[in-house]
Amino acid sequence: MDWCFWIGSTIFLATYILIASEKVHKVICVLSGAALMFIFVLHKGHGSGESLTGMAAEYAKLDVWARYVNFDVVFTLCGMMILVNILSTTGLFQYVAIKCAKIAKGSPIKMMILLSLATAFMSAFLDNVTTILLVAPVTLLVCAELGVSAIPFLITETMSSNIGGTATLIGDPPNLIIGSFAKLDFMAFFINLAPFIVVLMGLYMVCLWLYYRKKFYVTIEKRARIMELDEKAAITDRKKMTGGLIVMLLTIAGFLSHSFTGLEPGVVAMTGAAVALAVCKVDVEKALEKVEWVTLFFFIGLFVLVAGAKDCGLIAFIGEGLKILNTVHPLLTILIVMWVCGSIAAVTNNVSFTAAVVSIIALFMQNAPAFQGNEALCELMWWALALAVCLGGNGSLVGAAANLVAMGLAEKAGHKLSFKDFLRYGIPVTAGSMICASIYIAARYAIQTGF
Repeated sequence: MDWCFWIGSTIFLATYILIASEKVHKVICVLSGAALMFIFVLHKGHGSGESLTGMAAEYAKLDVWARYVNFDVVFTLCGMMILVNILSTTGLFQYVAIKCAKIAKGSPIKMMILLSLATAFMSAFLDNVTTILLVAPVTLLVCAELGVSAIPFLITETMSSNIGGTATLIGDPPNLIIGSFAKLDFMAFFINLAPFIVVLMGLYMVCLWLYYRKKFYVTIEKRARIMELDEKAAITDRKKMTGGLIVMLLTIAGFLSHSFTGLEPGVVAMTGAAVALAVCKVDVEKALEKVEWVTLFFFIGLFVLVAGAKDCGLIAFIGEGLKILNTVHPLLTILIVMWVCGSIAAVTNNVSFTAAVVSIIALFMQNAPAFQGNEALCELMWWALALAVCLGGNGSLVGAAANLVAMGLAEKAGHKLSFKDFLRYGIPVTAGSMICASIYIAARYAIQTGF
């Protein structure tokens, strides 16, 4: 443990504490932390012990940011943001929300369930934050017409977004980080997580029905107002919507065909974005203005921070501490890691936590006798981690970005929800979903090993 270890560890931990405190904007935190890592830890020739030959020499020729940032994740997010922004201008998502409300015939509990299911489905293929930004305004409008509080609706939609996003590689940013690091493609996520998430959403809807079915009362007159809403009027550009949907479906097909084509998600997403910009004939400058650059730069800074933590020896130090689990049964080890990661993700931020923990988990599995050479067991650990950090994001207001966005929209509309109020909803949902996820992982282990 030399001076590099202590400086790198201090920069890393201080940055994470600042992010969690929300006293300083998260992008300022990570970019400042990344700059300090470059200056004190990641500068040329220090700490890595590599001679400039072979692959190291090739990396030395790259721009310093390109050596440490996973641009496949960045470009996947960017491409999908462009695609979603194009579709959002057509009124498609508003159409879906209003249609759900009308199918429910103004019944609050039915409307809550349908909107939650629609949100979960969209979140499996779109960015969670974008889904909430599209669904929340319509939810606020419908709740105002019915005269019921929008808070339960927004919370259930947000949690459905985090649950639904767990199903695919592109559904939730932590999955992108895990998939890129562990070399798991879209089809692998879809096959291994989507069936469980469908079951989990079904259980969640049953719980919503039992809890809320007698808590809302709406008059016949107010229900009639919902039925008068015209969902077709929400569609502003049918031609653009059709073109955008076709490109979106082809892009998803590109993700699914990775094992045949070998194309990385970033290539597929950016190709889809380029085709959509051309086919839909949108104003390119306006389309790019709506890209969530805050999120992208947050990821860029995170990757550098984690690289610095790895280079200074912090990741290896934590990984050494996990050796105490070497004598524990593999299934119990996975479940312990799962619950610890889910709990931490709930009180920090699941994206930033995932960026840091993947390297620690990978190092632990390289050194743990039970996991060495056991590809199936290693994959099971990755699925457990994905479930933990995504579902753990529902634990508190700061657990996932979608939570903060939804509550920000609610506050602008005059609906105040405190951190403590969110916990009353988040803790039971997170605990219940984590218990279900643990049962799923245990069942998978039993099937694989015959235990």
